[in-house]
Amino acid sequence: MPKMISKKVNPVKTIIIVVSILVIALLSWLMLKPKATTPQYITAEVSRGDIESSVLATGVLEATKMVSVGAQVSGQVKKMYVQLGDQVKQGQLIAQIDSVRQENELKTAEASIKNQQAQLAVQQANLAKVEAEYKRQQTMFTQDATSRAELESALASYKTAQAQIAAINAQIEQSRLTLATTKEDLGYTQIVAPMDGTIVAIVTEEGQTVNANQTAPTIVKLATLDTMTVKAQISEADVMRVEKGQTVYFTTLGNSEKKHYAKLRQVEPAPNSINTENTNTSSSSTSSAVYYNALFDVPNEDGKLRIDMTAQVYIVLAEAKNVLTVPAAALQTSKRPNRKDRGTDKTETKDAPRSQQPKRLDLTADEQALITQGKASTSMIRVLQADGTVQPQPVLIGLNNRVTAQVLKGLKQGDQVVIADATDSSNEAAKRSSQRAMRM
Repeated sequence: MPKMISKKVNPVKTIIIVVSILVIALLSWLMLKPKATTPQYITAEVSRGDIESSVLATGVLEATKMVSVGAQVSGQVKKMYVQLGDQVKQGQLIAQIDSVRQENELKTAEASIKNQQAQLAVQQANLAKVEAEYKRQQTMFTQDATSRAELESALASYKTAQAQIAAINAQIEQSRLTLATTKEDLGYTQIVAPMDGTIVAIVTEEGQTVNANQTAPTIVKLATLDTMTVKAQISEADVMRVEKGQTVYFTTLGNSEKKHYAKLRQVEPAPNSINTENTNTSSSSTSSAVYYNALFDVPNEDGKLRIDMTAQVYIVLAEAKNVLTVPAAALQTSKRPNRKDRGTDKTETKDAPRSQQPKRLDLTADEQALITQGKASTSMIRVLQADGTVQPQPVLIGLNNRVTAQVLKGLKQGDQVVIADATDSSNEAAKRSSQRAMRM
């Protein structure tokens, strides 16, 4: 039978191998273990600046005064004396309508008056004749030289002649009124400017025939552009905060850098839909938005503002100049802890370092009054310290337009306030995105 060969194990070599494995494992653990990371914060500096709270609206520019210059007589437009964009003065000739018919009517009225005046002269001569005959009959009747019938006949002729003269005088008066009307119509053939302004539209061209018997045809449109009126649409959610006399400014699409300032002149009491609303409808549709017109005037000396331009309107509700400001995102709303977490919160607050405890905000009587009046509120802001830690700081906030907030007390210029935690923001955003995806 074969003999069994026994191999003796070297204990030193075994120990070396085990120690080497342990060293390699220890080095691997040291290299791969997670490193402690310092918190990363998104911060902003407390600085001085201007802040305002305003109502945003869309408006349209209109001429402060615009009239449609029309024709009051019918006929062909023989001549146009203005062009689009011309500046005209009150009484300046704009257009000429063919006046042949009006001139003929004027001559006819003048001839009619002359004819009636001639008839009046005849009747006046006849009146003198019958009057003399009546007086003669009266004298003869007193002397019993004529009959009563002859006297009465002379009296009737005398009164008839007087009535005829009165009728002719009435006809002459009527003819004079007709003459005045024809003169007026003749004057209407010359279209003149009713006011100073700019020709903004030419509706009727030269050579076109207008008919004033059915409707009043428009020849041109004349507007005053030295001052423009802005009609801004205010939503029903904001209209209760808007009132007459507030400061307002707007920008145009062509020049968004230039601000045009004015004072609010009027807020119309009803929306435009009231003009077309059916009175039989019991209630308006709740699905449609309701807007109210706010009007204000702005000078336009350079003429760059034009009719129907779109205006981005800002109605200033409140403003503060050269004050301490922070981003509104830095403000933290205080939340009451859940009942099951209150013990944990107390422990954490009690065990937290004294340097991380919020400071006390001592308010004066005037500052307390601002809070009572709703002009200020308290909030909590995290302030980044020089050693990289974060210190919660109570502050008194004044004007807040949801983008920038005014700091009345609690911070100084140059402080770094925390807007968000960079290490948690991505996780939180991912969590919100996943929640929205699950709800879809």
